[in-house]
Amino acid sequence: MIVLAASLSIASPAYAYLDPGTGSMLLSAVFGVAAAVALAVRCSGYRIVGLFRGKKRGLRPGTAEGAPVADE
Repeated sequence: MIVLAASLSIASPAYAYLDPGTGSMLLSAVFGVAAAVALAVRCSGYRIVGLFRGKKRGLRPGTAEGAPVADE
């Protein structure tokens, strides 16, 4: 463990350059992934809440709104 920690703590120079175009591309990718995850969580949240709430009673087929139903 000590050898691994020591080898990871030694910094070596990185001969790399990130231009502004690459930085904005990486930033837009991060925002895109965050938006996709937020949308997936929101959609699945609606489905989970719908399971717990149950189905709303709507109009029965063949009845008009406000018309009395025989079995109620």
